[in-house]
Amino acid sequence: MYQLYYTKERSNVPQPHNQSRLYIMSLALSVLDQSFTKAPDQAPQALQETLQMAQWTEELGYKRFWVSEHHAFATLSGSAPEVLIAALGAATKTIRLGSGGIMLPHYSAYKIAEVFSLLANLYPGRIDLGIGRAPGADMSTAMALATDGKPKFERFPKLVEELTSYLRDEKTTPLVSPKPPKDLPIWMLGSSPDSAQLAAQRGLPYNLALFINPQAPQELVRLYKRYFNTSADGEAKPYGTVTMSVFCAETLEEAQLQQHAFDVNFYRFVTGQRSADGAGLLSIEQAQDFPLTDQLKGFIAQRSENRAVGTPGQVNTTVRKIAKNFGADEVMVVTNMMEFEDRKRSYQLLKRAFDA
Repeated sequence: MYQLYYTKERSNVPQPHNQSRLYIMSLALSVLDQSFTKAPDQAPQALQETLQMAQWTEELGYKRFWVSEHHAFATLSGSAPEVLIAALGAATKTIRLGSGGIMLPHYSAYKIAEVFSLLANLYPGRIDLGIGRAPGADMSTAMALATDGKPKFERFPKLVEELTSYLRDEKTTPLVSPKPPKDLPIWMLGSSPDSAQLAAQRGLPYNLALFINPQAPQELVRLYKRYFNTSADGEAKPYGTVTMSVFCAETLEEAQLQQHAFDVNFYRFVTGQRSADGAGLLSIEQAQDFPLTDQLKGFIAQRSENRAVGTPGQVNTTVRKIAKNFGADEVMVVTNMMEFEDRKRSYQLLKRAFDA
C-alpha cells in the first residue's frame, strides 16, 4: 500500500494545468454554510438564513451549497445536514446541495446510503454526499451519538467501503431503497494526509478543509491526484477542492474587523472563556477591546494562513493563488461574519470579482 508523503523537495508532482490562464478560467466557486447563530434561542432565524443564503448563492451563480454537521455547539445550528438538504432542495432550483459533511463514524453506512439515495431521487443531479471522520463535537457528545456509547472512528475506512458498495454495487445486500442514482458522488472530506490517501484509494473526489487546518501541506491535493485509483469503484478521474475562510468587504479595514471578531470569539471558545450556552459572544466593537495577549496573537497568526481577507480584488487574488498553490479544481468558501447581511454581501462581492 502506498503512503502520501509531503516534502518541499518533491519537484516531480504534476501540475493540474499547463497554463495559468486556463486554470483561472476553469476554477469553480462554491459555499459552505454552518447555520451560524449568535445565541441558542436564535436557531430558527439561523436556519431560515441558511435557506435564504442557498437561494442567494444560487442567484449569484455559485456551483454548490453545502451544510455542515456540528453537535453541542450553541452558535452552530446545523446538527443534521440531511434534514437541511431536504429543505434546501425545496427552496432552490439548480444549485448542487451537499453535506460538508456527514460524520460517518456516528452512523450506519446503510442508513446514510438510503437517506442520500432518497435525497438524490428527490432532487436528481443535485446532491453531493460529503463524508468525514471527525466527531463534529467533543468526545462526550460523540459517545452520546454512538448507539453503544463507543464511537467507531477506527472503523471509518471500513464504513467508507460499505457505503461505497451500497451506493455503487447493484448486487449488494441488503438492497438500498430507493435505488441509488449513478450521479450521486461520494466526497471525502478531511484536513490531513490520511483523508487524502483514503480518497485516492477509493477513487473519490476530495475536499481539503483549510478552514479547519490552515497549515495543511500544499502538496496534499496534488498527491491525492497523483495516486488516484482509477480502477476503484468511484469516479473516473480525480477532483480536488479546498474549503477556506473568506472575509470580503468594500474596504480592507471592514474585512479585518470582521475577521478579528471571529478570531477573538473562536479563541474564547477553544480556551474556555465563553460559556457553553453561547452567551457572551462579543460584537465587533467588543472584540476590538479584548486584550491582545501574545497567546491570542499566536492563535490569530495560525488561523490567518490560507484564508482571504480584504476587498473584492484582494480576496479574489488570494483565493485564486491558494487554489493554484494547492492544485485545486474548485474552491469552497465559508464566511463567518457576525451578521447575515454582511455574509450575503461578502459572497456577492467575491462572486462579482471572481467573474469579472
